[in-house]
Amino acid sequence: MSAADDVVASITREEVVELALDICNIDSSVGHEAEVGERIFNWMKDEGFGARKIGLFEHRFSVLGTLPGTGDGYSLLFNSHMDTGVPREDDLTHIDWQKPLYRGAWTEGDLLVGEGICNDKGPMAAFMIAGRAIKRAGLKLRGDLLLGAVAAETAGEPIDIEPPGAYMETREVGSRFFATHGGIADYALIAEGTGFGLGWVEAGEFWFRIRVYSEAPPYYAPYQPERSEMVKSPNMLVASTAAIEAIENWAKDYQVSNTYKCPGGTIVPKALIGAIRSGNPHRPYYLPQYADLYLDVFTVPNQDPGSMKAELSEVIRKTGLPFTIDQYHYRPGYEAKNVGHFADAVTRAHRATFSENPKPPHVETTSMWRDINVYNELGIPAITYGPRSTTHSHKRALTIESLYQAACVYARIAIEVCSEEKPATRIRKAR
Repeated sequence: MSAADDVVASITREEVVELALDICNIDSSVGHEAEVGERIFNWMKDEGFGARKIGLFEHRFSVLGTLPGTGDGYSLLFNSHMDTGVPREDDLTHIDWQKPLYRGAWTEGDLLVGEGICNDKGPMAAFMIAGRAIKRAGLKLRGDLLLGAVAAETAGEPIDIEPPGAYMETREVGSRFFATHGGIADYALIAEGTGFGLGWVEAGEFWFRIRVYSEAPPYYAPYQPERSEMVKSPNMLVASTAAIEAIENWAKDYQVSNTYKCPGGTIVPKALIGAIRSGNPHRPYYLPQYADLYLDVFTVPNQDPGSMKAELSEVIRKTGLPFTIDQYHYRPGYEAKNVGHFADAVTRAHRATFSENPKPPHVETTSMWRDINVYNELGIPAITYGPRSTTHSHKRALTIESLYQAACVYARIAIEVCSEEKPATRIRKAR
């Protein structure tokens, strides 16, 4: 047996389940990562890893655990996010935001159930167990092995309804801050669900606010004109339906004409109106003079935000509604460069675990924005790879077997990558 075989043989399903339930039963809904961060930090220390907290804010820190190598090999970072996307507080998206599925985890037969299991502390538990198995085996790796648990991957972003600094959510406090303050390596594996497919391309996101407005007065309800076509209504909440219909029709063609295929996966970039602000629920007898539509457009690598803004402007212009359009969020998508060497290592580890080559990643998993983009933007070849249930969208669960398999394959990846000698590079001296 090889050293990797010995390490994998030492990993048990029970320890993967125990750690996954431990960290997933700490509610770490976005903005509340501190408690689980402390638990992971203490676990790292107790297991003998070099442990650091890396954070812009006291209660929004990420955790980095390091198993040092001898210094002459490739380093590898595993990265998963601690935060879960359903807020702890009431919001206008989820009817059942308090349900146990979003706050904890449990077993049901051969399943581990819970939002955190899938997104994203289940895969995190798998690579933590893999790292511990390598350390306990006493292997002397050439390169550093780094384990990263980050905040804020599901965070929101500031908009223009509050002054700068009033809204303390942004993805900048997560992997971006983590990476630029020490959470880097020669390669990065973002441990998120792909159906155990290798993905190294990911969609970007452009967010736009489209305001449709009327020059008519804010009519008091009894004085509003007789109704005609909805698009001609002085009630801009009503008239905005014409803009919504136009955007929906555009979005159907957009995702087809901009589908992007490459060896690292396929992006089908979808667009949706995710929020509307208009009127006053405390005084619903006034016709609102404006309605703001908030549009999320997923994008492919190298997409131009200016051209997209112009295209959307033309879509709204054809409705005849007066409007303004502003882009308030810009995160482009990336395809990894110089990733072949790393992808080959992941493929070999997958094949050793599953006795077959990996299939392409689920299209949905490469058609969203995830932390892999942070590393590929910084020039660090990054792959996203991990277990994903076929019932992901309506049953937030992973099989126990899939998390155990993830731990096994992550251990093999780490041992191969971090055991390889890295060619020496010279630091150029300033003239």
